[in-house]
Formats: sequence, structure tokens, C-alpha cells
Amino acid sequence: MVCALGSAVCFGAASVLQAVAARAAEPGSGGGVDVTLLWRALRQWRYLAGLGLDGLGFVLQIVALRTLPIYAVGAALAASLAVTAVIASRVLKVRLRRVEWAAVGVVCLGLGMLALASGREGHEGTDSAVLRWGLLAAACAVLAIGAAAGRLPERPRALVLGLAAGFGFGVVEVAVRLIDSADLTNPALYALLVGGGAAFLLLTSALHRGSVTTATAGLVLGETIGPALVGVVWLGDETRQGLGWLAVLGFAVAIAGSLTLARFGEPPAEAGAGSPAGD
Repeated sequence: MVCALGSAVCFGAASVLQAVAARAAEPGSGGGVDVTLLWRALRQWRYLAGLGLDGLGFVLQIVALRTLPIYAVGAALAASLAVTAVIASRVLKVRLRRVEWAAVGVVCLGLGMLALASGREGHEGTDSAVLRWGLLAAACAVLAIGAAAGRLPERPRALVLGLAAGFGFGVVEVAVRLIDSADLTNPALYALLVGGGAAFLLLTSALHRGSVTTATAGLVLGETIGPALVGVVWLGDETRQGLGWLAVLGFAVAIAGSLTLARFGEPPAEAGAGSPAGD
């Protein structure tokens, strides 16, 4: 759980550092897409530090997924939005409303419940060829869903792209549990690469082509609920004796709080807009 929370802190802090760098690199005037923006951001130490934190967060996520049930890690990762919100309120001068401060507390409460109720991670079915190939098929399906979603109207497009990105990150969460070594014949390894790559591409598209809040809400739902069910039903993730109800309640509370903070899924846009909800 320490690694899972550390991963959330790394991802949340990285978002703010990258937001500061992106704001500093933005041109003072003009419209359209600045093709040199990424290069200009990469020349700043804050952006590079953010990338380093992303890498550290991913390593901690892997450690957590190898030692905790997927449902606990997924909820902790969604809580990175709470970290981003709190840091953004200080660094980016983003004003948090009362309901959002309450949501930060709700997220912490939910994670506390999960910490008390989480049992051992399951190892059932980790050698199943059906699950490994099914995971690779799911990763490919994420790409197909993303391609189809790009043709939808603007409002549902952001939600579907966000959900698809969440499914892609969910594939990564499950795949980590199915990889014991660098076995190039293991379909789960390719599922991790395809699912992770597709997730990053689709999330970027969702955030640039629709509502940030809607896309991030879809992302949180996609990367938590599905993997949690796979972990419990297929892999045998457990709760402590008699505390299954507390785990379910804590999971629901943490996700609900994270969804309330969904507008912080893309701090650069939010900070620049200065509005309570991003578009």
C-alpha cells in the first residue's frame, strides 16, 4: 500500500510540474497548435522532473501490483487526482471549491478503508493461456474502440476515448500480474505494451478533442472497475476475513471522490482556463 500511495503521489506531483513547464513554454499570443511546444517544455527542468516522477511512479505501481490486490492499487492510482488537486491549489493557484476539498477527504477515507480491508493478492489463473491471449485481444480491442470513437460527435467522443484509455491502463494492471520474466513468448508482455501505448494515445486524443472532465471521469472508471473485477473473479484477490463489505465500500468511496476531482486530470488546460470545469 505504501508503494501504491507513493505511485499516486508521483503521478499527481508530475502532473503539476509538467503543468508549470507547459504554461511557461506556451507562446504569448497566437492560436492553433504550436509544434515546438513539447520541445520547449523538454528544455525545462520541471518538465524533465515530471517525467522522472512518472517513471518512478510506474516502478512503484509495478511493485504494488505484485503485492496487493488490483482493486486496492487501482483505487490508489485514481487518488493521484487528489494529489494533483492539492498541489495545484498551491503551485498553480487553482481555486478548490468546498466540495472538492471534501472530495479530497473522501478519497483519503476510502483509501483508509481499503488499507484496513485488503487481503492477499491472488495467484489463481496467472498461468492461464486463455487469460493471457484474452488480455492481448482486449489490448487490440482498445485500439479498435479508439479508432471508432474518433468518428463520434464531440460530447460522447471524449467519454468513449477516456473509457478506452482507462481500459488500456487496466490491461497494463492485469498484465503485470501475469508476467514473471522477460519471456518473449508470453502474450501478456505484448498486451502490456499495446495496452499501455494505446492508452496514452487515446487519452491524449480525448483531452485535446473534448471535455477534460468527461474524459478523465471515463479514464478513472475504465482503469479501476474492470481490472478490479478481473482480480477478484479470475485471479483470486481477497479481502481480510469478514471485511469484504468494507473493501467494496472503500473502493466505491475512493472512486466517487476521484470522479469529483476529474477536472484536475489535465492541469495545464485547467490552470490556463481558470474556470471550474475544463473543456
